[in-house]
Amino acid sequence: MHIFFSENIIEGIFSLNEEESRHAIKVLRLKEKDLVVVVDGKGTMAKGEIKKADNKHCEIKALKVHTGYDKRPYSIHIAIAPTKNSDRMEWFVEKAVEIGIDKISFIQCQRSERKNINLERIQKIAVSAMKQSVKASIPELSEMISFKKFITDAQEKECFIAHLEEGEKKELKNSFSKNGKYCILIGPEGDFSEEEIELAKQKGYTPVSLGKSRLRTETAGLVACHTFNLLNSGNE
Repeated sequence: MHIFFSENIIEGIFSLNEEESRHAIKVLRLKEKDLVVVVDGKGTMAKGEIKKADNKHCEIKALKVHTGYDKRPYSIHIAIAPTKNSDRMEWFVEKAVEIGIDKISFIQCQRSERKNINLERIQKIAVSAMKQSVKASIPELSEMISFKKFITDAQEKECFIAHLEEGEKKELKNSFSKNGKYCILIGPEGDFSEEEIELAKQKGYTPVSLGKSRLRTETAGLVACHTFNLLNSGNE
């Protein structure tokens, strides 16, 4: 069954936006009474049928609405320094959404090579990944913020910083409790500076390792995302 996105799911009849309507009617050639699934990015999934097959204003009649569809007892927040190659960061967002993530923040570090991001494009990638993986939620996406401001404002209870510098570190998989509210910092291609690592530790961030391999920034973010999800599986 085809999956569409609408921020305005209600009991009864609601509409898809022009982009989704065009995809449903002109591209997929769906017709009235065809069954579809619609998600709103906030945890609501509706099964319905096409009531009006208009390629600019497709109307859906909700047959069943399910709220809290992919709600979990834990949350994952990854703060990551965008890579110089924007394609790699977009790949990270796509795959993290497919696996399951609640918030992605973009941080500017001392060794960052990119100082801006196209949040509108990243939002579209997140929506597409949500639909592809049959989820009803997309992560909260935050504009670029300085490293120092981010670590001061973060609200999660279990906070980590993954880095490659020498020093005492535990593996991430052995460092957190299940069903927690997690935040992990993933640094730029040149890693965090010693000053940033020390500042994070002062703010209560636990230094962790993601394994013996030296990982690309986007790979490290994905490994962290998968680790949190995997070790919480069976507790949802």
